Amino acid sequence: MKHNPPARTVDAVVAGYLGVDLTPGFSARRGVVPFGELFRPGKLIETEGLEVSLGGVVANTGLAMLRLGQRVELMGCVGMDALGDMALARLSQAGAARWIRRTTQAGTAYGLVIAPPGVDRLFLEDPGCNRTFTSLDINYEIVAQSRLFHFGYPPLMPALWINNGAELQKILRTVRDLKVATSLDMTLPDPDSPAGRADWQANLANTLPYVDIFVPSIEEILFMLEPDTYRHTLARTENGDMIAAIPADIYPRLAERLLAMGVKVLLIKAGYRGAYLRTGSLETFIAPAAPLRLSDDKGCPAGTWIPPFPVEQERFRNACGAGDCAVAGFLSALLNDTSIEKAGHYAMLAGRDNLYGQDALSGLREWSHMASLVKERG
Repeated sequence: MKHNPPARTVDAVVAGYLGVDLTPGFSARRGVVPFGELFRPGKLIETEGLEVSLGGVVANTGLAMLRLGQRVELMGCVGMDALGDMALARLSQAGAARWIRRTTQAGTAYGLVIAPPGVDRLFLEDPGCNRTFTSLDINYEIVAQSRLFHFGYPPLMPALWINNGAELQKILRTVRDLKVATSLDMTLPDPDSPAGRADWQANLANTLPYVDIFVPSIEEILFMLEPDTYRHTLARTENGDMIAAIPADIYPRLAERLLAMGVKVLLIKAGYRGAYLRTGSLETFIAPAAPLRLSDDKGCPAGTWIPPFPVEQERFRNACGAGDCAVAGFLSALLNDTSIEKAGHYAMLAGRDNLYGQDALSGLREWSHMASLVKERG
């Protein structure tokens, strides 16, 4: 029997990294070309237009959840510059700029997104004022009105990962005390940056006890938990396709460690291979006072692979924001009290549809259409 959700005015608060993405257009007529072959020193590569869009978890996951029918509030920061003006204008059009802070401490984050057809994208990223983000940038009065708090990209936000993540833990612990479910996404740090040299095993051990839903990619979590395995795998990767080089038995091994740290629902994103889904204790979601009030009290304790939806290559535009949109589909399905395994299929569908848009959101469909496609999958 389904439970009625708590009477809260907000379904989710999405907070964390926010920036502007600049994405050169690559013609689908070029076809799939290995990254190393396409980008050779001295070679001129003709592009088609420039897509200017918002990026980061706040814009990608947050606006995608709005598009999928959820009541969402966004929390992030931008600088006092032209990119910040543009970011606020676009968020205002979506009615989602109320809790975005402006700062003079640094400029607005931006990323140059290199995303040719059929290969994973590459980012040149300046985190800008995200470096200054702290627990003071969260409006906890608004969070208290929500059912779910989703945070993203702490590796690009130094104030949140220094001291083994003490500031991020403060945020998540405060949210938990408000009886709001917590969700966390990651990003892959630059290995040569201070974040890349941080002790992520200790950071996660301290942070994940306050995380209900964890949605990292396989590259991110392998880098953080098994850095030697990550480096050895990267060294034998062909054509830049690391996902293909990661053995399937690594996923349950990593999942065991993450669930032991306190995660309740784990979705490890694996690009075109789909995702690995596994659950631990679900008591915090099915108790009478739980914010999500899931009817699914079984979950996937043994772990399961969620296959991707087929991609029509002629419709492929780029993969920018695909993981964020997959998370939006997953969290939206959980907020709608879909079974946890079926929520994984919504994740795969949203991630696939993202590939069909020139920006992160334009390829997404109405929730009712998604529901019919997930139902067809069985």
